[in-house]
Amino acid sequence: MDVTEDELIHAIRRVLSGAGPDVIVPVGDDAAVVRPGSGDLVLTTDALVEGSHFVRANTTARDLGAKAIAVNVSDVAAMAGSPRYALCALTLSGEVDAAWVMELFGGMREACDGYACTLVGGNLARGPEVTIVVTVTGEVAPGRAVTRGGARVGDRIVVTGELGTAAAGHRIKRAGRRWDQADLDAIRRADRPQARVGEAQIVARHGVTAMIDVSDGLSLDLSRLCGASGVGAKVRIHALPGGPRALPEEVLGGGEDYELLATMPSTDAVEAARGELEEAFGVPLADVGAIVDGEGLTAVDPHGRERPLPVTGWDHFG
Repeated sequence: MDVTEDELIHAIRRVLSGAGPDVIVPVGDDAAVVRPGSGDLVLTTDALVEGSHFVRANTTARDLGAKAIAVNVSDVAAMAGSPRYALCALTLSGEVDAAWVMELFGGMREACDGYACTLVGGNLARGPEVTIVVTVTGEVAPGRAVTRGGARVGDRIVVTGELGTAAAGHRIKRAGRRWDQADLDAIRRADRPQARVGEAQIVARHGVTAMIDVSDGLSLDLSRLCGASGVGAKVRIHALPGGPRALPEEVLGGGEDYELLATMPSTDAVEAARGELEEAFGVPLADVGAIVDGEGLTAVDPHGRERPLPVTGWDHFG
């Protein structure tokens, strides 16, 4: 590193300047001080580790910074909350310089601005590889947080957007061939995921019973939702909204789409939410199956034939 820690912190403060009036003490002191809102507090944290979650040669520092914020905001969105503040604990290897760090925080600032979230502090340390640990706090109306544990037998299973595109983007980058526009769109989804904050608010208003973000793959995240709710699920495989470049296995288990996977009490509720989502954000909402009594996941083909649905996806310790 070609600057001291204090010099780097001072430069980061300039990148992150412009905190709102609810930030009493911003970046640069021993701790940040903020003025709390009136809702329930939502807290989440996630880490991006070099060599496990990203390869520096395959992504820009700015995209990586934006992604570090988005993956945490997505967890807040899945609880039907709104993000407010972020903290970043950053470990830097000797292979990165101050310019790379400033680009990283530039990407964080861009993402925070997009989600009306303020990065108020964090920590810098030296280590063998780059590790980006972000914590986000958010708010949800008192008693209105949506969990994974509320799905009921008979509920419809819905998912926003499209599945498998991020996994396809990573695969396309590794292949190294010439890219067309659909390839570039997939790569963009992999590098710059978007948290569905406003979309989650709409789904919640129409009676959502349980919700999770698709970070580790549809089948794995659905199995988690069903396990928390003590139910099973039947999934209409042909109804899953796969992206144009996604392979079937990427649709089911690719991960990193950060779409919302939710359960709703009726087809009428699904239709009402679908119309509002399309009008407000241009985001589709697919009805992909139903919650059933029992346990486990079942795949249903277009002819009504059933088979067990394998649970696949990203497992850090698998």
